[in-house]
Amino acid sequence: MLYKTPHAAWNRVSQPGGHAALFVGDCSKLLSAIPDSSISLVITSPPYCMGKEYEPSNRIEDFAEAHELLLAEVARVLKPGGSACWQVGYHVQRNRVTPLDFLVYDVAQKFAPELVLRNRIMWHFGHGQHCDRRFSGRHETILWFSKGSEYTFNLDAVRVPQKYPGKRASRGPRQGEYSGNPLGKNPSDVWDIPNVKSNHVEKTDHPCQFPVALARRLVAALSCADDVVLDPFSGSGSAGVAALLEGRRFLGAELLPDYAAIARARLSDTVAGRARFRPDVEVEPPRQNSAVARRPEHFWQNQSVEIAKQGA
Repeated sequence: MLYKTPHAAWNRVSQPGGHAALFVGDCSKLLSAIPDSSISLVITSPPYCMGKEYEPSNRIEDFAEAHELLLAEVARVLKPGGSACWQVGYHVQRNRVTPLDFLVYDVAQKFAPELVLRNRIMWHFGHGQHCDRRFSGRHETILWFSKGSEYTFNLDAVRVPQKYPGKRASRGPRQGEYSGNPLGKNPSDVWDIPNVKSNHVEKTDHPCQFPVALARRLVAALSCADDVVLDPFSGSGSAGVAALLEGRRFLGAELLPDYAAIARARLSDTVAGRARFRPDVEVEPPRQNSAVARRPEHFWQNQSVEIAKQGA
């Protein structure tokens, strides 16, 4: 499943029965080895240039420059009607915030104009590092591009439960009839999916791991059975796990051998039916009778002091 040459990785996954192949090396080499119009779906989360061990720098200019070459190659390898999903957050230095999806969109317009933006999806998550000089960040974005005007979109595969399934039409020819789709509703462009923190069932040693549910929703909606899904920055292999769970083939690249080993183990477990992942279900509200939901005594004391100050 791990390959030292990009051509070997591509040859493996392009053949019938090739479930997954992961090239250990620079993604630009893997992209160069892929023929034109060969990939149905790209899902990735590129380095944010924030000083992680796998990033070449912490300069926002380097992020934009790398994408000029990267997005042009992604557009080349995508099939007409294929899709590319770019999951990015924010570049933050000294509390100065740059939205990376703005940069990705601008680069795509200049260097890959055949990529047409279909949605800017907000991924909301409830937990993360708290900030003390700005509001804490609790969302990132996914830019969904298609190659050309016609594209795959399997809405029925990703519908979510109706909020009001008993709602009826109040007027028109269907007045009095149930108005909702029995299969569920469109999940909209705001997705509430928990991020992968310490107690998450999917947690590995990778520091910036995105959840399988996020990628799985994209795989189900934007590709078909046995299609090839590509992740140029595979990390811990979440996109690969999602692709295999949905009956697709997976091709990825990972620069660091330690993370490639993690991805390989997760992909192997998925092929063997042992994948560990959180299902794509609604986030449950806190259980008020649990110990972590109960307010400690000193919280009450501090609140009483504050109220007394305000009333003085």
